[in-house]
Amino acid sequence: METATSSDFAAALAAVRGVDGWLTDAQARTLWDTAGAVSAAGQVVEIGSYRGRSTVVLARATEARVVAIDPHAGNDRGPQQIAGYANEAESDHHAFLTNLERAGVRDRVRHVRRFSADAQAEVDGPIDLLYVDGAHRYRPARDDIRDWGARVAPGGTMLIHDGFSSVGVTLATLRLLVPSRRFRYLGRTGSLIAYRREAAPLLRNALRQLAELPWFARNLVLKLAIVTRLRKGEWPY
Repeated sequence: METATSSDFAAALAAVRGVDGWLTDAQARTLWDTAGAVSAAGQVVEIGSYRGRSTVVLARATEARVVAIDPHAGNDRGPQQIAGYANEAESDHHAFLTNLERAGVRDRVRHVRRFSADAQAEVDGPIDLLYVDGAHRYRPARDDIRDWGARVAPGGTMLIHDGFSSVGVTLATLRLLVPSRRFRYLGRTGSLIAYRREAAPLLRNALRQLAELPWFARNLVLKLAIVTRLRKGEWPY
């Protein structure tokens, strides 16, 4: 694959400009750069595609196989959209496929329309880049990080959206990754947190992650203010 240029990334951003989702341009750049480093023989797996905003960026960044896992079941659609959206399920699915088609990547993405907990057998081999943006409640987030994270190849990358922002995702991160020696914390772009599958010094790795807790507390305060209508503005992500 030829080296991607800044104009290629700009074209990818233009392709997703009207696509619903919670991925910022800066976070899209992180996805782009990370996916672009995956070889054509590698594999990129996304958990939680919604309407394809991140999927398009990933697929345009790499020639590697891209697997998008999302049941499009209507639940866990986004902030304050946890349940009760069954009527939107088919609409989300149709929009997802349409957006991939418009971006010219539909033939490069294999969509697994299952819940992530039921999709393990649908994906073969190790994962070079795992992007986790599935259900944000504690248990499904924990299971995604634990079970799918175990399949990240040595030297591979795991990106998690809404880290140190969503309560469920943050609790899962604190439980599994703060005390881990297997994933080195690389930092964050907004709420998009990055890890590399490699040996990491336990104390230093843990302290770097715990240093993000004040930012997490700030996000909780912002969310409370928005929910109680004391503040107007975008949901922090």
